[in-house]
Amino acid sequence: MIEQNMMDGVLQHEGGQERWSENVIVVDADYADRVAFNLIVNFERMLGRKIPAADMARWIDCVALDGGVSPVDNPEGNVSVVLIHEKDSKAFKHFVPASYSELHGKAFKDHLGEFVFSTVPVESLTTKDDLLLDVVQAVVGSKEVKRLMVVPNAEDGDCYDRLRQMLRHADDDKRITLFAMQPMAGGNFRQEILGYSLMQALGIRAAELESKM
Repeated sequence: MIEQNMMDGVLQHEGGQERWSENVIVVDADYADRVAFNLIVNFERMLGRKIPAADMARWIDCVALDGGVSPVDNPEGNVSVVLIHEKDSKAFKHFVPASYSELHGKAFKDHLGEFVFSTVPVESLTTKDDLLLDVVQAVVGSKEVKRLMVVPNAEDGDCYDRLRQMLRHADDDKRITLFAMQPMAGGNFRQEILGYSLMQALGIRAAELESKM
């Protein structure tokens, strides 16, 4: 289970009670950063121009939209964003803002609501996949959560398969969306292609791609 000090950094506190937002995004931050790098390299070659670092707020906004968050269905206007990263990793390399310490506890607000960031390093007693699974399990078991969006490392190891098994018994009233770079084996959740939201955050326009076809 999740260490209490980790939970303190992830959960909101309201009236002395710990609680989750109705909408929660859980991200393997190191994996997302790696995918962003690969997209930057590939699209710089394809488009013949420099691709800037991904806009974190824009990306998270796109993930939320893909996960079903909308102003109409999100009356509280809150989205918790949990970024899980290796302990020796201090910052994203291909997103802005980048520093985990600066992102932790910060928020931005737009038409979808207020997005509050928590950055959680992996401690020595666990692995990143185990920590991500523990966070997801805690979120799935929370009655107040209505929408869960997860960006796991679906390319290496068995994290995706373990998520599939865990989510088999998730409440059908929860809208759960898993993101990967290609269609994966299905389960009791929706799927979205991770690359689409990252392309938006990197400023890669559909018209640019069409011109190169």
